[in-house]
Amino acid sequence: MLVELRDIDKTFGKVRANAAISLRIPPASIQGVLGENGAGKSTLMKILSGFYTPDSGEILLDGKAVQIHSPADAIRHGIGMLHQDPLDFPPMKILDDFILGRQGGLFPNHRAASREFRELAGQFGFALDPEAYVDSLTVGERQQLEILRLLWLGARVLIFDEPTTGISLPQKVKLFDTLKKLAAEGMTILFVSHKLEDVESLCTSAAVLRQGELVGAAEPPFDTRLLVEMMFGKELPLAPKKTAVPGGKILSVKSVSIEGVRLQIRGVDLDVRSGEVIGLAGMEGSGQSLFLGACAGLTQPVGGSFCLDEDERDMTGRSHLEFKKRGVAYLPAARLEQGLVPGLTLTEHFVLSEGLGGLFVDRKKAEALAKERISTFNIKGTPESVVEALSGGNQQRALLALMRPRLTLILVEHPTRGLDIESTIYIWSKLKERCEQGTAIVFISSDLDEILQYSDRVLVFFAGQVSPPLRAESLSVERLGALIGGKDWENLPKEAVNA
Repeated sequence: MLVELRDIDKTFGKVRANAAISLRIPPASIQGVLGENGAGKSTLMKILSGFYTPDSGEILLDGKAVQIHSPADAIRHGIGMLHQDPLDFPPMKILDDFILGRQGGLFPNHRAASREFRELAGQFGFALDPEAYVDSLTVGERQQLEILRLLWLGARVLIFDEPTTGISLPQKVKLFDTLKKLAAEGMTILFVSHKLEDVESLCTSAAVLRQGELVGAAEPPFDTRLLVEMMFGKELPLAPKKTAVPGGKILSVKSVSIEGVRLQIRGVDLDVRSGEVIGLAGMEGSGQSLFLGACAGLTQPVGGSFCLDEDERDMTGRSHLEFKKRGVAYLPAARLEQGLVPGLTLTEHFVLSEGLGGLFVDRKKAEALAKERISTFNIKGTPESVVEALSGGNQQRALLALMRPRLTLILVEHPTRGLDIESTIYIWSKLKERCEQGTAIVFISSDLDEILQYSDRVLVFFAGQVSPPLRAESLSVERLGALIGGKDWENLPKEAVNA
């Protein structure tokens, strides 16, 4: 299907999210849509998929102007969107989730739907059991389910919004193979991303948005430097990697065992020293989140011990609040659900974090604090901005701004998930400033380049197994990817691999 967007304009209050954008996407192609956080990419795609109505402009499908007022309208016109967080229902069975939105009355034919599901999944090599539950799936498998559902509903245009965020390298390879297969079959694919390497390796063309405007387009072979300049209006070189000079012991993990719902971790040993960065790598659900939560007192171990500071104060079994009092900060991946409070302004967040409350709040003092933090952390917002109105990058900056000045240990889940290059560089510059002050950092990331760029040492998790700490400079993306996939473990020191 030929998709044409003509002079699309969309304004939210004083913000012009899309400014007269025109774009033509032919069938059997994979159109990349690049841009920094807040560039207007998602707004444009939500207009095409019926979540938003444009203020002006028109949408043409195969040369015919159409009106799309809702996602249901979009599906009827053959357009489906797969969001960064797939829109599914974890308590439901896969088959029940699959048939959502299909016309056919109150009592769908589950037997026929199951047969069609298995046939469709088989075409793409998706190993999904229709009788399993959605909450048992990884992010990559949830994407596969949503692809199948949209195809079953008749989609001929598929929009993918940051689809490689939060999935492993093997899952990304599988996704890209699927998208290439769909394009070869005549589907029109729109691939929204801020990751240059993904667009360069997958897309047949790329459009670049900046501050709501279409600023340029490119075709293979792509010039990375030119794409960066179009995205940000300037070059953004990565800072050279700095190896930490470790100080005293901050955290001592001895023979720790943790039991989760679906896996167990046994006998983990790790000493974390001040000023160093430890990266936790692994497929989603391999145990790294369990371990990080235990380091914060959020999950209790069933064996072993956690000790803090050089005096090795035993914190085993202590609450998260007690860990916080000892200088441990935990930044969750779910920024709005766990890290911030939707409905509250930035000022109100800083009041809570700094303990400025009481019977009466000094509004002038609170607003002055908010302005100072907004300026220091370069947050694109005002003291009156509610946190859910901020972009993902600015929500992450707000989380950093809420941390207390003196910390012993920072534990971070996916510090740059969904963020553009500029935001990623900025977030890590702030984290590295903490390291220079003696704070240690332990973080989880599904981005192998991020793990290798910013870690001093790496722990690899695979199905509950934990590698010994590995020097980051001794690893390559290929070796790390193999370990994450369960390969090459026999070449690790046998006594250090925790079964």
